[in-house]
Amino acid sequence: MAFFRRLAVVFLALAAASLAQGGSAPWYSYRSMVSNQLVCSQVDPGPQFVRFAGPFRNAGCRP
Repeated sequence: MAFFRRLAVVFLALAAASLAQGGSAPWYSYRSMVSNQLVCSQVDPGPQFVRFAGPFRNAGCRP
């Protein structure tokens, strides 16, 4: 009986791990309010930048 209990625990752990996989974060193009420079980033580069376009699926911020 202990074998089946362990087997069930292992199965549930593997099932939970497979459900916990996440996708990649989207990329956005940000424009600097100071120099109008464009930056492609997955995270907000800071208060001096404004989100310009996106979301994109690649690091080049191209469709």
